[in-house]
Amino acid sequence: MKKSTIPIRYGVLISIGLIIYFLALALIGVQTNPVFSLGNGIIVAFGLYQAMKNYKLEKGSSFDYQKGFVAGIFTGFNATLLFTIFFAIYVTHINTSFLPEMLANWSSHYHVGVGIVVFVAAIMGFATTFVLTLSFMQLFKESWNQRKNHHSHAVEA
Repeated sequence: MKKSTIPIRYGVLISIGLIIYFLALALIGVQTNPVFSLGNGIIVAFGLYQAMKNYKLEKGSSFDYQKGFVAGIFTGFNATLLFTIFFAIYVTHINTSFLPEMLANWSSHYHVGVGIVVFVAAIMGFATTFVLTLSFMQLFKESWNQRKNHHSHAVEA
């Protein structure tokens, strides 16, 4: 059976959605406000759900928990890596004032550089991917519950 392209395709689509959302926030000047990070979660959740749903449809009867979980993880990791690369380029070459603006919202006695911020963005993406994949697999996995007998077993008196 051929390898699925869903993790790559949806990883790219999710990262494009994240980049467009980030740039839209930058256009209106609110990209440093942490409350808008919730939008990232919504984009990732929607993309992961669609990827896993389509992966299950593609695999049909050969779909199992492990394959679905791996597909979700790879999809999210692909999206996270692509967005992290964009973010690193953005903060170092496109908008070099972004990092000082963002860090002004944090009270810190430590020097926080680009590397740490990019690393934290990647870890947040990986963690979001892991949690959402675990959650969505509960919807897509086959139930291990025994089918209940629909006949009533009334106790005769």
